[in-house]
Amino acid sequence: MPLPHDLCARLQNAFRARHARIAVDHSTQNLGILSILLRSGFVSSLTRGTIASPSPADFHNVSEAQKRIWADLKYRDDLPVLSHMELVSKPSKRVFMDVNEIRLICSGRRAGTVKPLGMGEVAVVKTKDKENEWLEAREALALKLPGEVVCRAR
Repeated sequence: MPLPHDLCARLQNAFRARHARIAVDHSTQNLGILSILLRSGFVSSLTRGTIASPSPADFHNVSEAQKRIWADLKYRDDLPVLSHMELVSKPSKRVFMDVNEIRLICSGRRAGTVKPLGMGEVAVVKTKDKENEWLEAREALALKLPGEVVCRAR
């Protein structure tokens, strides 16, 4: 499974270079994180496609290595909507939180080494629940699901 730092770096670099769209490898992790960013308003749309183009029709006809997720990046007043994206949980130090700790960071208080979420900031939580594997921290809190805080975006 690829690490989420690749997705974080690609998104930040694409926004800084003022790209209109970006293609990332197709995986459940990338799809989960990007769908959270879509629901939070950081990207404008997601499309499955191939290396060459965002084409859902061709998506099923290519090999797994050529499948991509295309994300249309969002700008407001010629400034990127996503200004910063960073890892919270790293391979050397995984950050797992129970519901009470997620409640703390969502309500503006520190939980261990994790800083609280600011205005307009989201945290991505990976839970053990297969139906709701990738959630935003506030969604995980509403569903009372603990999990690993993977990354945060503002």
